[in-house]
Amino acid sequence: MSVILLRGSVLLGVVMLVGGPLLISSLALIMRPLQKRQQAQRDQAGRLTALGADTVAGLRVLRGVGGEENFLGRYAGQSSRVRDAGIRMASVQALLDAAQVLLPGIFVVVVTGLGAHLAVSGEISAGQLVAFYGYTAFLTMPLRTATEFVNKLITSRVMAGRLVPILAAEPDHPSSQIGPSRTVQLGGIGTGDGPLVDPVSGVRIEPGQLTAIVSARPEESAAIAARLGRIVPGRHGVTWGDTSLDDLPIEEVRRRIVVSESDPYLFSGPVRGELDPSGRADDTELWAALHTADAADAIDSVDGRLDGELEERGRALSGGQRQRLALARALLRDPEVLVLVEPTSAVDAHTEARIAERLPKHRAGATTVLVTASPLLLDRADTVLVAEHGKVTAHGTHRDLSREHPAYRRIVLRGEGD
Repeated sequence: MSVILLRGSVLLGVVMLVGGPLLISSLALIMRPLQKRQQAQRDQAGRLTALGADTVAGLRVLRGVGGEENFLGRYAGQSSRVRDAGIRMASVQALLDAAQVLLPGIFVVVVTGLGAHLAVSGEISAGQLVAFYGYTAFLTMPLRTATEFVNKLITSRVMAGRLVPILAAEPDHPSSQIGPSRTVQLGGIGTGDGPLVDPVSGVRIEPGQLTAIVSARPEESAAIAARLGRIVPGRHGVTWGDTSLDDLPIEEVRRRIVVSESDPYLFSGPVRGELDPSGRADDTELWAALHTADAADAIDSVDGRLDGELEERGRALSGGQRQRLALARALLRDPEVLVLVEPTSAVDAHTEARIAERLPKHRAGATTVLVTASPLLLDRADTVLVAEHGKVTAHGTHRDLSREHPAYRRIVLRGEGD
C-alpha cells in the first residue's frame, strides 16, 4: 500500500501515511481527561448505590427514629453530585464521539482537496485522483476503529480500576501448611479434648461446657470471641489443647469453631439452603434447631416455609426473627466449639427465656461460649467469666457472682442487687 501511494504521488502518499497515524495519536489528548471523569462519575454513582442499599437495609429503624427527611436530603445531594459528574464526563465523551466521525472526515477532505489541486495542476491524472479517494475511504476504517477502541479502552480501564483491587485483596488468614505431627492432632484428641485458651484476656474455655463471657464493654468481649474463633487477622497466641490455633489451617478452624456474631447476615435464596448450606441435615434436625432458637414463627412468616425464598438480608423479617434464624443456622453446623455473640439481643424476654432453657440441652456435651450480659442466659451457663478492661478478673456461676461480685452485679443486674 505504501509503495502504491508513493508511486502515484509522493506528496499525497506522505500526507496519507503520516496523517493517519497523526490523527490517531491526537486521541491521546482526550483519553486522560475522559478516564478521570468516568472514574469520578462511577465513584459518585457507587456512593449513591451504597447509600441507597444502607437505607433499604435499615428502613424500619430509619422510620422509627424519624430520619426519613434526613435521608432524603442526603440522597438528593448525592444524586446531584452523580448528575454533575455525569455532565462533566459527557462533555468529554461527546468530543470522542465527534472525533469518531470528524477525524475520518477531515482525512478524506484534506486528501481529496489536495488531490484535486494536483489533478487541476496536471501533476496527477483524474484516474489517480479517484484511486487516491478510494485509498482514503479505505483508510478511514482504521481511524473509526481506533476511536472505538479508545472509547472501549477507557471504559475498561475505569471498570478494571474498581474491580482489580477487590480481586487482588489478600485473605486475612492464608491457608497454613502443617507438618505430619500436626496432621495427627487434627484427626482427633490433639485439640478437641483440650481447653481453648486466649492468653491475651486469660479466658479459658473448658471442653464440653457452656461458658459465658461478660464485660461492661461489649466490644471487649466481642474481641475475645473474635480471637477464640480466629476471625481477626494476626497471631494472637490462642491455643486449643496442645495446638496453637494460629498454626491450624484456616479451613479446619472454620469447620471446628463457629462464631455467630451479633449482627447476622442472611443471604437471599431458599430458607432450607440458608439454614443448612451443606444440605446434610434432614427435616427433623432442621426443626430441632429451629425449636431451640424459637424460630418457628420466622419460618411461618415466609411463603413456602422451609422451601420458601428469603429476600436479601432477610429484609421481610424482623430483627429478632433474623437473629433467631442465624442462631438456628449456627446450631445446625454442630461444631466442636460454638461461640455465640449476643444471640438474643433483639428478642423479647419471653423468647429469650425459652432459648435459654433449650440451648444447654441442644448443646449438651459440646463446647459452647456465650458472649452476653443476659441474666437468663448466664443463669444456664456452667461457668461465667467476668472480663474487665479486656482481662478476666473473676469466674464462677451466675448466682455466686451475683452475690459476691459487685462489678458483675452492676453489669448484669444494672445495679439492682448492689
